[in-house]
Amino acid sequence: MRIRTRGALIAALTGGLAFAAAASSGEARFTDSFIWTGNEPNFGGFSGIEVSDDGLDFTAVSDRAHIVSGRFIRKNGRIVGIEPGPISRLMGENGKPQRIRTSDSEGLAIGRDGTTFISYEGDARVLSYASSDIPVRLPQPEAFQHLQDNSSLEALAIDDRGRLYTLPERSGELTRPFPVWRYDGDWQQVYEIPRRGGFLAVGADIGPDGRFYLLEREFTGFGFRSRVRRFDMSEDALDNETTLLESGVLRHDNLEGIAVWRDETGSIRLTMISDDNFNAFQRTQIVEYTVPESLASSPKTP
Repeated sequence: MRIRTRGALIAALTGGLAFAAAASSGEARFTDSFIWTGNEPNFGGFSGIEVSDDGLDFTAVSDRAHIVSGRFIRKNGRIVGIEPGPISRLMGENGKPQRIRTSDSEGLAIGRDGTTFISYEGDARVLSYASSDIPVRLPQPEAFQHLQDNSSLEALAIDDRGRLYTLPERSGELTRPFPVWRYDGDWQQVYEIPRRGGFLAVGADIGPDGRFYLLEREFTGFGFRSRVRRFDMSEDALDNETTLLESGVLRHDNLEGIAVWRDETGSIRLTMISDDNFNAFQRTQIVEYTVPESLASSPKTP
């Protein structure tokens, strides 16, 4: 979602820096933060990220219809640099470049066969990029047509069986759970995630441990807060909710994309990317947290 409150952001990021001392709580440990800069006019606005199993290669999508792949340079496991490839414009279903201002590409998931899936707000849909640059639109259930404008399919994830999962940024009411749909030939709502506080759903991934990870964001008027919740997955329920991370105001920028992988120590790593809204007062930030090994083992089969 594009944050429209530019004035509030400027005030927060220039006059509200006293809030930056607010730390993070939860089970995950802060590992690293890297500021990624670029000179290309289409650099920024990143809303989704995928990371390879070894934590080195990545792909990121922006909410202005661009995609980029690259490689993290790591030293002792921490990101010290980035080798990016070219930033490319996403093609539309008509074979023409997508319109930058109205595409609102948000969620990103990449299958084992390399097929790239992207979810969109506005016209709530998921596009599949397989053997060509021209995407195929997956079927749209009627429920997608009733989602809130500019708050629809923000998060997208894929499991080892190639099944997609998506959910909207907003559920319609503070007391209404987030609906989660699964695509396996058609879309079915299979889960609900309870809303807790003012956080909105902005990113999701399924980790190598088979668990569902949800990245949430709250804009307080002074800055952003982030939260990551983790759930065990069964065919019809998300269970064992655990809050791995809840950051203080201005601890991080506007984190919107999350990728989950296992590092060489056996710990689960959370790699998140921020959407700078193409705002000079914000940053493109790569933030990583580590889930301790004692909490990173695979769940028991239900």
